[in-house]
Amino acid sequence: MRKLLVVSTLLATALPLLAQTQTGGGAAGVETVNTARRAKPPTGPVPRLPNGHVDLNGVWVGGGPINDLEKDGGLKPGEIDSLMLPWAKELMSKRDVTLEPHNQCLPMGVPRVTPFPYRFLQNYTDKAPTHLFILHEGNIHTYRQIFMDGRKHPAPEDLDSTWLGHSIGRWEGDTLVIDTVGFNDKWWFDRRGHPHTEQLHTIERWTRKDMGHLENVVTIDDPGAYTKPFTVKFMATWTPGDELLEYICQENNQYGVQTLPGGLPAADTGGRR
Repeated sequence: MRKLLVVSTLLATALPLLAQTQTGGGAAGVETVNTARRAKPPTGPVPRLPNGHVDLNGVWVGGGPINDLEKDGGLKPGEIDSLMLPWAKELMSKRDVTLEPHNQCLPMGVPRVTPFPYRFLQNYTDKAPTHLFILHEGNIHTYRQIFMDGRKHPAPEDLDSTWLGHSIGRWEGDTLVIDTVGFNDKWWFDRRGHPHTEQLHTIERWTRKDMGHLENVVTIDDPGAYTKPFTVKFMATWTPGDELLEYICQENNQYGVQTLPGGLPAADTGGRR
């Protein structure tokens, strides 16, 4: 079934826009196509690795915002928007889905996900892990590197501003905590265009609730764009038997752009103005 879902660069640019008119839900059209025939997530006891930690290995979908950080994160309408600083509100008011950087094959940032799967890669041995990786199928086969060896974040002056930031992880009981700083301000939290600055600090708390469900509770702290931190919650589901497929999407690819009425606008990757 998933062979039908191989995504070319044309889909990476055109489909997110077309889905807006087909379903009225931005990337929801893609998500429906991608998950319509999936079996329900399995239940059962949480699996564990030889070292006793929860086993997160496998292919997952969901677990972060796609269309609307506020709604997808379980908050009331206007709850996040009321925390935005004036400049951030003004910037967001000028954004629409046609300007989204993600449409032009740029990374999605944190805690955002795509409708496509991603894979957690842990250490299967009983040795203490030094790294954990999250491999994303969608948008340029992005990967996240989480340092699990006890290191701290670099000093602010030594941080390189990147799309996915500098992540350090630790276990608190059965919850994987991922602490990330060092973001750039070029990506959007969601398709609505919620902005952020390079002051962004995220703390993700991943807890496997059973065999098929993985909860992600994220605290977002960005004093450059919001008056106080806020917390959002998402649920990922395990898709046994799935594998990550090839996804060809590179920055500034122009293949298929001529099929869009008026072409594809330049992405809005601007931060604070």
